[in-house]
Amino acid sequence: MAARSQHGGPAANGGGAPALLPLLLLLLSAAAIIPRGDGQNLVTEDVTVVEGDVATISCRVKNSDDSVIQLLNPNRQTIYFRDFRPLKDSRFQLVNFSNSELRVSLTNVSVSDEGRYFCQLYTDPPQEIYTTITVLVPPRNLVIDIQKEIAVEGEEIELNCTAMASRPATTIRWFKGNKELTGKSEVEQWSDMYTVTSQLLLKVGREDDGVPVICLVDHPAVKDLQTQRYLEVMYKPQVRVSQNYPVQGLTREGEPLELTCAAFGKPQPTDMRWLRVDDEMPQHVVVSGSNLLISNLNKTDNGTYRCEASNAVGKSHADYMLFVYDTTATTEPAVHDSRAGEEGAIRSVDHAVVGGVVAVVVFAMLCLLIILGRYFARHKGTYFTHEAKGADDAADADTAIINAEGGQNNSEEKKEYFI
Repeated sequence: MAARSQHGGPAANGGGAPALLPLLLLLLSAAAIIPRGDGQNLVTEDVTVVEGDVATISCRVKNSDDSVIQLLNPNRQTIYFRDFRPLKDSRFQLVNFSNSELRVSLTNVSVSDEGRYFCQLYTDPPQEIYTTITVLVPPRNLVIDIQKEIAVEGEEIELNCTAMASRPATTIRWFKGNKELTGKSEVEQWSDMYTVTSQLLLKVGREDDGVPVICLVDHPAVKDLQTQRYLEVMYKPQVRVSQNYPVQGLTREGEPLELTCAAFGKPQPTDMRWLRVDDEMPQHVVVSGSNLLISNLNKTDNGTYRCEASNAVGKSHADYMLFVYDTTATTEPAVHDSRAGEEGAIRSVDHAVVGGVVAVVVFAMLCLLIILGRYFARHKGTYFTHEAKGADDAADADTAIINAEGGQNNSEEKKEYFI
């Protein structure tokens, strides 16, 4: 009995072994989880990712001694313990596991995933380091709004460009063609997103018609995001008069003259007419649309001929100054002989008139030389001699001759001959 009892005692103790087994396993697992080691270091880097992309977290160990590496999320929930994933989020995937590295990817990143992720190394004492995931959100929409769809030259218009729901706030830049302009921006924050609106004030001219105005976003989450609008500017006509005939020739008496008027504007000019400045139009002048024809020039046609054009914006004109030369004139004037008028019309120099002025000046100088020549010719023989010196006090002519200086003795030496 005693033997059974003694045997039974050990048997009873042996029957308690299963109750102690969980405790022994826990201690063993704890010893495995927190191994001892010296000189180990954790290394990681911060991660910046665009919303919707993939973020990769790497926990690396220097001088590894097979200690356990663990990755936790910002709520300190275990994502991976060694190569095991306790967290039921399939977006986390194991990329690499070894004694020296635990690398995990997170797909389809959202703003809610932003924060600190902890790398832990079970050494004695345990080591911990964190990496920060930053999520960038590009603008949801980019829109340019123009105050006036159609502007008139000289007006100042307002343009607004809006970049919505970005993170961080965007920087908006303006360009007109290739030239950068300066706008004024305002930032509004909604929760963790930012909406930026930039205002641009632009004074437009006719040269801006059809030019693109570009709104460009400067943001780390996006590259070359821009939108543009083309300016539409109305302007009054530009008028130009050209000489069709004679081509590069003088406008001589008896010959024809043909002028053409060209006008460009927005909208296209609908009213165009010819007139003579400060005088009536000669009856023999024929006007046909934009053309003016004088079949037989004479000097009474001299004057300024004006072509006027107008549209809904305003009126402009160009002038042609006509100078009719004699048929003997040989000097060739310049080709273009028109001069543009007021309100921004195109102007050019009247070379024929310049030539006429030069001819008048040359003629005047020749007349002056002729007059001077005739004056000197008339006064050519007027001078004084000393042959009758001393004869002023003589009573009569004979005495005067006798009293003249030198008398008759020198008469042969002082003879003068006139041819």
